[in-house]
Amino acid sequence: MLKVEGINQYYGGSHILRNVGFEAKLGEVTVILGRNGVGKTTLLKSLMGVVPVKTGSITLDGGDITRDTPYERVRKGVGYVPQGREIFGRLTVEENLRMGLAYKSGRTPIPPELFELFPVLKQMIHRRGGDLSGGQQQQLAIARALAAGPKLLILDEPTEGIQPSVIKDIGRVIRMLADRGMNVDGRPQRMAIVLVEQFYDFAAELADHYLVMERGEIIQRGRGKDMDADGVRARMLI
Repeated sequence: MLKVEGINQYYGGSHILRNVGFEAKLGEVTVILGRNGVGKTTLLKSLMGVVPVKTGSITLDGGDITRDTPYERVRKGVGYVPQGREIFGRLTVEENLRMGLAYKSGRTPIPPELFELFPVLKQMIHRRGGDLSGGQQQQLAIARALAAGPKLLILDEPTEGIQPSVIKDIGRVIRMLADRGMNVDGRPQRMAIVLVEQFYDFAAELADHYLVMERGEIIQRGRGKDMDADGVRARMLI
């Protein structure tokens, strides 16, 4: 579903991403790990088009999206949940979800499956986003990204600042989305998921494949079930 080749990114004179390349497959969770400041968030912003890549290519479902704008990538099936959630605090839950449908007809209904995944959002549909708890805001941010029925879902540290009970709920939803997908226009659509995460146990539980970044490079990769044997936890503590 996603193929990244030779991505390089710079901020001023700093070389932030160095020849980054990987694939994310349909029906699988690809987890990207690494300490703070190694370029994980910059990589996700590059995938989403928030920052343009200097060199390299990004392919989605066989089509080149390297130079596409963020809204063009959304139209082609990319959903993005940024670090810090970035919901619209003064808008209601319903209005936030409709923002995820902004490029579709104004009569497009909010997919009812979102409320099956996150029942709390239905209970708080008329409450302002800024009045929700951190965990509820994270669920809202994920639901907003899912509203348009993406083929690729990108999540940047979804467990940050979230209570343990909600972390479990989010993990369950991520696994379900990879395995089963969502109904889009009445048809089931599976998706590929790229997850940046600092919480090792959460990442290890979900990962089909993992990548470890250091100084803007991918220095280790493998199957999720091999993370402990490959010493990934110890590397995260270095």
